Amino acid sequence: MIITFLGHSSLTNCDELSEQVKKVIMENTKNDEKIVFYCGGYGDFDHLCAKVCRSVKEKQRNVEVIFVTPYITESQQKKLKYLETANLYDAIVYPPLEKVPLRFAISRRNEWMINQADLIIAYVKYSYGGAYKALQYANKKKKHIINLAK
Repeated sequence: MIITFLGHSSLTNCDELSEQVKKVIMENTKNDEKIVFYCGGYGDFDHLCAKVCRSVKEKQRNVEVIFVTPYITESQQKKLKYLETANLYDAIVYPPLEKVPLRFAISRRNEWMINQADLIIAYVKYSYGGAYKALQYANKKKKHIINLAK
């Protein structure tokens, strides 16, 4: 099962939300199945989810936490080097975005993650911004979505 996350870059109720994310993961997965988490790594919700995924990995054997980068530029390499040492992710993946202009890279990366996902855990409260657009895309693709902001 592939699980990905969509959410706003700024959050306030992080502790409560962490517990909700973990609960949704545990309710929607089985201990013996392979679970792959695709994480974006760019905002508060992304970081919160990566930490939750890492804690799930500590308790379950068949879990992989992957950072999906929207950029492969030279300046991005510093962030990727940091992520390798931060021990949050097991791998870093760059989807086929070589021909996408940089200003569209995050939204196209999000679409790629949505297309791969079996389950999307979201925290989208507002009807504007990138998280909202990604949620609309996921709905259009008829993905299984659990929006914790509702």
